[in-house]
Amino acid sequence: MKPGVAQHIGWWLDRAVNVFLGICLLAVLWIVLQVFVVTSFRIPSDSMEPTLEAGDAVLVEKWSYGPRLFNVWDAVDGQQVPIRRLPGWRGVKRNDVMVFNNPYPGEWFRVQMDVMQYYVKRCVALPGDTFYIRGGRYGVVGQEGGVGYRKGQEEMARCFADKEHPVDEVLLRAYPLDEKIGWTVLDFGPMYVPRAGDSIAIDSHSFRLYKHLMEWEQGAPAEQRDSVFYLDGKPITGYRFRKNYYLAAGDKAVNSRDSRYWGFLPEEYIVGKVWRIWKSLDWKGEMRWERVGKKVE
Repeated sequence: MKPGVAQHIGWWLDRAVNVFLGICLLAVLWIVLQVFVVTSFRIPSDSMEPTLEAGDAVLVEKWSYGPRLFNVWDAVDGQQVPIRRLPGWRGVKRNDVMVFNNPYPGEWFRVQMDVMQYYVKRCVALPGDTFYIRGGRYGVVGQEGGVGYRKGQEEMARCFADKEHPVDEVLLRAYPLDEKIGWTVLDFGPMYVPRAGDSIAIDSHSFRLYKHLMEWEQGAPAEQRDSVFYLDGKPITGYRFRKNYYLAAGDKAVNSRDSRYWGFLPEEYIVGKVWRIWKSLDWKGEMRWERVGKKVE
């Protein structure tokens, strides 16, 4: 091979290697950005209107709550994986709009993570809060004013109070969907939201509220026989929680499947805080420029 031809081939090989290494570096930076800093989600439904509309694409920042670390491949394969969270700078606050994995993708009262299913809702109760609903309006004991999107709650109260068009009672039923407790989406609670390290006494009422959380934390069945309560086959009179939990609700209360129906959200299933809308398409596929760049609050 002539020296000039060899030099020419070597120059192209050097360029190809540099381009390949550059692409690999960009791929690594993109993965690091997605895992530790910010990611994007598309809003598929109207459950968060008017704050978020179907067709919005939002940036979800992870530095507030701290990024999560887990085996993605095992999670995609359907396995329940341990999740660690790195420290964030402030943690979840009431009324934050957040993205989280659906905590009940299969059976309503069996906690499990589906890494492919995500919800976006507003936080309405923190660990240690006692949450209630009266007349369709949300509140936390000891906190002045309401929580969540108040206009959506008022709309729901008016809708369900329409005597000319009564709503089926089945639609009113709320967590824990138990006739003895009898809560509805208009009259709910008060219900304590567990905080890690808190202890509760176990009776027929608390057992119905927290049974599935105890089973998830302990990886063992909980049951009641007559007036005695068992966890992993052993009788219990109280329970100390290992995890933090939250309640989340959609702004469009009349059309949101949220904590009013399925209950508690484990902290480790929270992905991050919704930050800004970076793209928004209407049902025709046309850009809604007035929504681009809007901060989500």
